Amino acid sequence: MSHTHDHDHIHGHDHGQHDHTHMDFAEMLPMLEQEAELFTPLYAEAAAWLREQRPDPELIVDAGSGPGVISCLLANTFPEARVVAVDGVESLLERARARAQGLGIGDRFSTLRAELADGLGDLEYPGDLLWASRSLHHVGDQRAALAGFAGGLAPGGILALLEGGLPTRFLPRDIGIGRPGLFSRIDAVQDEWFARMRADLPGAVAETEDWPALLTAVGLRHTATRTFLFDLPAPLSEEARAFVVTALTHRRDGLADGLDPDDLATLDRLLDPDDKASVYHRPDVFVLTAHTLHVGVKAG
Repeated sequence: MSHTHDHDHIHGHDHGQHDHTHMDFAEMLPMLEQEAELFTPLYAEAAAWLREQRPDPELIVDAGSGPGVISCLLANTFPEARVVAVDGVESLLERARARAQGLGIGDRFSTLRAELADGLGDLEYPGDLLWASRSLHHVGDQRAALAGFAGGLAPGGILALLEGGLPTRFLPRDIGIGRPGLFSRIDAVQDEWFARMRADLPGAVAETEDWPALLTAVGLRHTATRTFLFDLPAPLSEEARAFVVTALTHRRDGLADGLDPDDLATLDRLLDPDDKASVYHRPDVFVLTAHTLHVGVKAG
């Protein structure tokens, strides 16, 4: 499992799947880290907001932690808390432990291997803050998984569910090559991919994506929803430009079968380092997106 989000995240349905919807999160480790590290300012703002609502959690659980970038950020935001990173992929948990050790927080950081569809595994204690960032939509029965999250909370604990937001944009509507509106058309293909991915999950249950209503349905009190903007205007740093290359490469590879041939050709030009119109050289490349966080509280 991994940190994931609206239907536009790298480690969601634009991460390099071709004729199927299965995801190999272990293989995606480098790009999971690349995205989470670049987006750290957004996650830091979200964590600071959560600290205002629950300033002193003793145990934080990161459900679907991936390589632990955000788990470690939460540990730094809440320096008195213990953090447990929960994921189903051991290689990602190994990277999370190494990151925590490197940051000097290994003494209060642990990992737990568990599939979110099966609950949170054998948590030693219920959590005071459970963070689930774009991981829930990779579980077939999202309502059942949410009920498992709620069951893993201590009385008065809060569930911070990051789902939804806006698709990421990298370029203007008219980029001077191909037909204007390329990314709107890519979004439509991604939405179809996402629907197939959801349908192919074990125990898949169709669910209206009304996250506050789902929090309420599993016995939590929805207390807040807030959307966080991530805005890197042009000109981009080399780090951010490298992320754009990764994101568009996986979008191109993963959605090739559904894209119009002309749009595919435009993407190929955007990803050709020898083409002056590519994202390697263009001065107008940016990164702009928004992630939405929903908070539910367990009765005390």
